[in-house]
Amino acid sequence: MNIFNYNEIPDEFFANIEFETIKSVNDIIDDVKKSGDGALIKYSRQFGDGLLDSLEVSKDEIKKAYKNVDKKTIDAIKTAIDNVKLFAQKQLECLKNLDTEYDGIKLGHRIIPLKRAGCYIPGGNYPLPSTAVMTIIPAKTAGVKEVIACSPRIKDVTIVACDMAGADKIYKVGGVQAIAAMAYGTETIQRVDKIVGPGNKYVTAAKKQIYGDCGIDFLAGPSEVLIIADESADARFTAADMLAQCEHDRDARAYLICFSHKFAKEVDKYAKEMLKQLKTSEIAKISYEKSFAVVADNLEQAVEISEKRAPEHLELCIENAQAKMDMFSNYGSLFLGNYSAEVYGDYCAGTNHTLPTNTVARYSGGLSVFDFLKVQTYQYADKNAAKKLSKTAAIIAENEGLLAHKNAADIRA
Repeated sequence: MNIFNYNEIPDEFFANIEFETIKSVNDIIDDVKKSGDGALIKYSRQFGDGLLDSLEVSKDEIKKAYKNVDKKTIDAIKTAIDNVKLFAQKQLECLKNLDTEYDGIKLGHRIIPLKRAGCYIPGGNYPLPSTAVMTIIPAKTAGVKEVIACSPRIKDVTIVACDMAGADKIYKVGGVQAIAAMAYGTETIQRVDKIVGPGNKYVTAAKKQIYGDCGIDFLAGPSEVLIIADESADARFTAADMLAQCEHDRDARAYLICFSHKFAKEVDKYAKEMLKQLKTSEIAKISYEKSFAVVADNLEQAVEISEKRAPEHLELCIENAQAKMDMFSNYGSLFLGNYSAEVYGDYCAGTNHTLPTNTVARYSGGLSVFDFLKVQTYQYADKNAAKKLSKTAAIIAENEGLLAHKNAADIRA
């Protein structure tokens, strides 16, 4: 881990991952649009996902998957589902239909769920049943009529998680081809209204390319955590949480802001000791060596750095963290105090782990029940109300030079 003082922070600390347009991504998308299922089978074989005899996980395969997953794991998935569903339901309660009226004009909005959503569940480095829970549960809670899941090299535990979360269809397809299939449809996979879920740089580039033809949640890069730790923090916890992010991917990022070189070095010592015992150290070590610690002079400097970095996960391991949370506004999800481990958010606390990275938290929050809902307005004006509105509308339309607009108003006056 690289340790810097506040006035020595390198540009790399704030650098974003660039999602370039990759020609091969466009070629795959075009091929799926043209060739449908045939292209999905071809690319699954080409990219090491195996020769697929069918694209959909059958009912028999789902039953078999349950037999191959131990009860302890199934119980853990159920607990995670219950907690994520509870939080999603509470979020949903915050949204209400609106009806209001003035001078004979009725205005309002309706909360309407999407008809079909696609959940992408990565399966490259690790199976991620937790992502099945985090993407499918908010969609089903929102009232989406059909939720499909796509995952490459899908493992039994992921199949079970998808089924328990309520996926209507589960497909053994991943990568760019899965994004294209959900965006445009094939003989087997129906086109969806919105695609959500994390993925590698190719999946992210594909989401960028299909956006507009299909909705997406956001463009998420490698996982990242920023921990602000004062003298009340536990250096072992801090080291463990940094490595938990580093093992995701060689490009994952872990940042520490503390207030003494002694603490930074202590965290570094613990992290290196843990790496020796970590089975995923081959990936985690590479990412950890690119991680940063900044020694700030005070909390104000820490806030400044954090707000600019806008991390995916923000941990406040400081005194009176709850009282100081309003100092921060740019983060994907916030973890308050030494015992609010980020991994609880990853798996089972109830908040979502599909979160904005790459400073996207400056303008967007994480995946939630809200992502699967549309707030759609309506208006009703009777004859008398139309007369009142016509004069105002006609004046503005004339100023804009839109004379057909003016006529549409005048004709009702």
